[in-house]
Amino acid sequence: WQTGLMDCCSDCGVCCCGLFCFPCLACQVARDMNECCLCGTTMAMRTLYRTRYNIPGSLCSDYCVSLFCLTCSVCQLKRDINQRKELGIF
Repeated sequence: WQTGLMDCCSDCGVCCCGLFCFPCLACQVARDMNECCLCGTTMAMRTLYRTRYNIPGSLCSDYCVSLFCLTCSVCQLKRDINQRKELGIF
């Protein structure tokens, strides 16, 4: 990952969106990944993204992050997507 799980200060806009309008952020992530809006918060989305960009990790870690810190998980995904778009590799 290009940012940490709780690296809120790297993009406060994403974190505010996740905190105050979580469904909107989840739909943005799903739209960016060309998936159904209902899939934006799932462990599968996180695992798909991690696999696509060869980010080290495991299914177990994806499950735990999605279970215990869902908002932070989706925020991390969106921050990473934004950074990859800026670099032109998304």
